[in-house]
Amino acid sequence: MLYKSYTSGMGAALLWFRRDLRLADNPALAAALASCPGIVPVYVHAPDEEGSWWPGAASDAWLHRSLGALDASLRRLGSRLVIRRGPTLDALRALAAATGATHVYWNRLYEPALVGRDQTIKTALRDSGHLADSFNAALLNEPWQVTRDDGGPYRVFTPFWKACQRAGIDRPLAPAPDALPRVPAKVASLPLEALGLQPGIGWDGGFWAAWQPGEEGAHTMLDRFLADAVAHYDEDRNRPDLVATSRLSPHLHFGEIGPRQVVAAVRRHTAEHAAAGLVKNTEAFVREVGWREFAHHLLWYFPLTTDAPLDERFTGFPWLEDYGEVLERWRRGRTGIPIVDAGMRELWHTGWMHNRVRMIVASLLTKNLLIPWQEGARWFWDTLVDADLPSNTLGWQWTAGCGADAAPYFRIFNPVLQGRRFDPNGGYVSRWVPELSGLPATHIHAPWEAPAGVLAAAGVTPGRDYPAPVVDLQASRSRALERFARIKRA
Repeated sequence: MLYKSYTSGMGAALLWFRRDLRLADNPALAAALASCPGIVPVYVHAPDEEGSWWPGAASDAWLHRSLGALDASLRRLGSRLVIRRGPTLDALRALAAATGATHVYWNRLYEPALVGRDQTIKTALRDSGHLADSFNAALLNEPWQVTRDDGGPYRVFTPFWKACQRAGIDRPLAPAPDALPRVPAKVASLPLEALGLQPGIGWDGGFWAAWQPGEEGAHTMLDRFLADAVAHYDEDRNRPDLVATSRLSPHLHFGEIGPRQVVAAVRRHTAEHAAAGLVKNTEAFVREVGWREFAHHLLWYFPLTTDAPLDERFTGFPWLEDYGEVLERWRRGRTGIPIVDAGMRELWHTGWMHNRVRMIVASLLTKNLLIPWQEGARWFWDTLVDADLPSNTLGWQWTAGCGADAAPYFRIFNPVLQGRRFDPNGGYVSRWVPELSGLPATHIHAPWEAPAGVLAAAGVTPGRDYPAPVVDLQASRSRALERFARIKRA
């Protein structure tokens, strides 16, 4: 054995980090500290093991910074992050042999490809004499802990959330350690840059003015939300022109903060502040954490829904077949429908999009344009910094009407009415579609309806400064209703 201090007593533990990139409330870290005198934190880069849904470019850019933040936190406590490449099982075995590690701990993931991969690794490690164990750091409750009376999964959110609350959503939190054992200098690590997570041409330059990846950034974001926005959350959360949501989704995805920490902080804030209506708003926010939980529940029980509709009647839905040019206009924010284009441009420049706008752009794609929801899901997967397979799958199937607790087939968002309701002053559109910023709020969401004099005063020439709508909203709505009615009849 190379490191005598790590092999005395109970030996050393490998702490395998994945999407649990934090030190506080980290069950695998707590188990390692309780069982072994030596701990080797390791990250194994093996995106090919995630099947057809390996991380997109925006996720990689975030991961690069989050791993850097984690390594810095570990170093402040006397440790460091050891980075290796996959295959994961080979990397863990090699590192265990080099350090004399007898234990391997990690926190669970729930994506279909990774569930099978992790079970194979756990079995192989145990067969070779290692103590290998995994824990829940990502959810309030495990998917198998919240089931119907007959043991089956939920497909409707409200009864699921009631059952989840009965199972318990307020849990004790483990604090971050004050110090960690030193990782011997001879334990080799790849430099973070060797993983190639950074985009070569710097297209992510606009992201980092809005985001601070890492555990510290997650708590800063949560503190800001509780101080500035949660008191009006229920009323304002659908307003993309306001900073009214938590923006915690990428931090939750990468495990820089856990849902138990979020719920605990919200409960503590509610207890400390007696503002009128605060409970209504904080509980509305906790319910949104519940939707994330529901997404994981669904994907656990219905793993094929990443690519196939949960409602099998939609398997033969008559989508358009020749849609390449229209799809590209949607991706680039050139549909000629202002709030849709604002959302798609916000996504491109910041790696994020307001949730209300996500529903609007998804409705246009799947219902007005009749483009398969899988195309939208793939684009979001590559461009969102919070690209999360359970939530992405739930969101797209909900809007398309083919998933659990889905929007009724006849619910087709009118983007003009949605814009006027939720961006009433036009501030959101003005920011992301600046060529329309001179239009008054009464016309900015439907410039094709504006009088010629209003357009001229704003310096907007239709078709030159801003494209005409890619589709007639009323006619395409009627077309969609006819096609979706076939599904209902089936």
